[in-house]
Amino acid sequence: MQNVEAMDAETLLAAGWKRLDAGGFTGTLSPLWLYGTDPERTLGFIVDERHSNNHQGSLHGGALMTFADIALGYRAARATGHSSLVTAQLQIQFVASAKVGNFVSCRPELIRSSSQLAFVRGLICVGNKTVGSADGIWKVLEQKPKP
Repeated sequence: MQNVEAMDAETLLAAGWKRLDAGGFTGTLSPLWLYGTDPERTLGFIVDERHSNNHQGSLHGGALMTFADIALGYRAARATGHSSLVTAQLQIQFVASAKVGNFVSCRPELIRSSSQLAFVRGLICVGNKTVGSADGIWKVLEQKPKP
């Protein structure tokens, strides 16, 4: 039940998804949804009008890129054990459109990690339809002691 085309919060909760309310820029896609455990954890969100770029109700490409950055970055953080990472490189291929009401999901895959870098990729799907493919590199920020 990880990839479903249309979904509402009640159905997601009943299926075992956990709601994640995010702040800052990440909050533009909030609430996000988490399913499963690492390393097989899937992230998702329900497309609404805020994410639409036209009268046809299509998901804006920038919103899809933001979701890719969040989902893949989440996996990079879990892999490195650090919460302070920056996106060093992210590329995305737009494959198909997602519409308002669709549930968009991604199960990021760790390719490789070191103490300083994580390489992650993932397919972004609506149900069984791939709407995007992304890969990127995340850099661990140096943790400075607090005075």
